[in-house]
Amino acid sequence: MESKKIFLSSPHMSEEGYEQEYIKEAFDTNWVAPLGENVNKFEEEIAKYVGSKHAAALSAGTAAIHMAFKAIGVEKGDIVFCQALTFSATVNPIIYQNGTPVFIDSEKETWNMDPKALEKAFEKYPNPKAVIVVHLYGTPAKIDEIKKICDKHKVPLVEDAAESLGTIYKGRQTGTIGKYGIYSFNGNKIITTSGGGMLVSDDEERIAKVRFWSTQAREKERHYEHKEIGYNYRMSNIVAGIGRGQLKVLDKRIAKKREIYETYKKGFSDIKEIEMRTRARRNKTKSLVISNFNKRKF
Repeated sequence: MESKKIFLSSPHMSEEGYEQEYIKEAFDTNWVAPLGENVNKFEEEIAKYVGSKHAAALSAGTAAIHMAFKAIGVEKGDIVFCQALTFSATVNPIIYQNGTPVFIDSEKETWNMDPKALEKAFEKYPNPKAVIVVHLYGTPAKIDEIKKICDKHKVPLVEDAAESLGTIYKGRQTGTIGKYGIYSFNGNKIITTSGGGMLVSDDEERIAKVRFWSTQAREKERHYEHKEIGYNYRMSNIVAGIGRGQLKVLDKRIAKKREIYETYKKGFSDIKEIEMRTRARRNKTKSLVISNFNKRKF
């Protein structure tokens, strides 16, 4: 008997074929290598859509998080407060920079970082280099409370908005409230470029520096000259073309998500209460965990 799978979040292209138009343009102009008009325009269009001043198109959302930490200046021994309930890609870039993640547990309402637990973390570790919060499954964290805490302690906030492109929190797009925001265009996201990510910020100088680092930190010389460690992180012109086409139908995708939500809401309307719970997880690395649910440290 043939097995039929229902995919959780399969990628799909626009019915209008926008992606093909931009890809064809890249082939026709022979801009198939990294960088090109699609990359520049995709950065501009994403920045405009979310309401950020500047953006850097990169090879993955993970690369965007890494560059955010590098731009902040995370180094060996620095502590970074990180959401406990998340995918490993949120945490790995802290290790890339030789930092130490301190995991902050979630609150039940959004499943995201608990502001009360964050306050306790600052009491025990008063000088973290950064805080990274995740808008898990597209649901915004209590970002105003978290931002207020970070501002009080003068610590930059990074938003992992990989899954929340198009989510609006109190009139602002998630990813634009902290110092840096990141988006992912992996195959399971609301729009996809097959793979890729974007770093956004209002800090023009830092975004320019990220573009420099992510193109191997090559100096502006005719010969190959490098004074800093660089990375091969820039998005390709072909991939950016797919992204530009997908961005044109993002609002349609958001509307469809809302329709699906309302369908579930109606279907479960006769159930008095559906309670979702998160649970603290032991971390098998040498990282530190602050638990808000059971009031003990792991």
